[in-house]
Amino acid sequence: MIPKPTRRAGGLKRLLTMARLGVAMLFHSKLRLAGTLLGVVFPVVLANFALETMFGLLQKSTLLQRNAGADIWIVPSSAEILGQGTVDYQNLLIARTTPGVAQAQPALFGPAAVTLPNGRREGVTLLGVAEPYDLGGPWNLVAGDVRVLRHPDTLLFDSSARETFGGLNVGSVREVNDRRTSVGGFTWGLAPFGASFAFADYETAREYLHVPRDRVGFVLVRLEPGADPQEVAAALRGRVDDAAVHPTADFVQLGYRQILTKTPIGVTFVTISAFGLIVGLVIVGLAMFSSVVDNLKEFGTLKAVGLGMVDLSAILLSQAALYAAMGSALGLLLVNGLARLMRSPNVGLELPPALALGTAVTMGLVCAVSSLLAIQRLRTIEAGIVFR
Repeated sequence: MIPKPTRRAGGLKRLLTMARLGVAMLFHSKLRLAGTLLGVVFPVVLANFALETMFGLLQKSTLLQRNAGADIWIVPSSAEILGQGTVDYQNLLIARTTPGVAQAQPALFGPAAVTLPNGRREGVTLLGVAEPYDLGGPWNLVAGDVRVLRHPDTLLFDSSARETFGGLNVGSVREVNDRRTSVGGFTWGLAPFGASFAFADYETAREYLHVPRDRVGFVLVRLEPGADPQEVAAALRGRVDDAAVHPTADFVQLGYRQILTKTPIGVTFVTISAFGLIVGLVIVGLAMFSSVVDNLKEFGTLKAVGLGMVDLSAILLSQAALYAAMGSALGLLLVNGLARLMRSPNVGLELPPALALGTAVTMGLVCAVSSLLAIQRLRTIEAGIVFR
């Protein structure tokens, strides 16, 4: 009696079996596994570190916009960054009388020079804010009291600049823009994309920066509860003169675009990331192709027992997926460790969670593409090679 043919295994079960076989083959050569993982870890570290640095710079470039406590900004229409130009004082009064506005305060932002005891001069970004100092800062205060800004010629500096400015302490005296100035306290971590912040009362900053009384650097607007920023901004645009009006979220995005499109930062870091991915693509592709070449008889045997290209491709794709998962995990752990070691008020490293997920997905695609050359080589293997 002729036995009935056995039922062919289901497609999913076959693929899972091929995946397990691929993993077993991958761990068979520990040296090749280590070398290929290094090829994945390298681009993950390089790309993530570059993008992390870029995101950190973007965060620093919008440090004030994100922390000033304002819902809407009225800024010079021709200015590309804060500190370029001023607006008419009348715009402040207009803002205060606009429906939906709870508070509007003037602010100044501009470069200043600190004269050190040895006569050398260092730059600082002077930020003038009005009482009660709840719009525009200061924030992250670690020494002193914000009320010291009421005193004439008194500034709050950032602690990251203490040594830069000759070993500052509370009560130290320096010349700022050739005016004798007292140190009233310190903030922490307020070192933007440029010179660190120093906070002053609005009138003090106006005198230091030589701004006329009928002009303000920009206007910070806080809305009443429930007021819509877009609606209030639209109302303000119809009333203010020679000024741009931006809700905070839009203003932050505008800052990002200016940094990415008008400086080489975006192109530089994206190019570095792309270079890392190309290196990973080449290394993984060569490693997988080499694996096929070194195991021609084994793959020929599998063809001889009836496995098709779908089954054999599943072996290589499972290896590619494992390379991507292990390499991404190791690379991200290394990047996070480096970020913790390097983080300081002057070095901002930001790794959004979406970036970590994007890394794993991207490396999965890179490794899958890398396997195509090896899969193509499988097509040329003859089942009869096992008998040679």
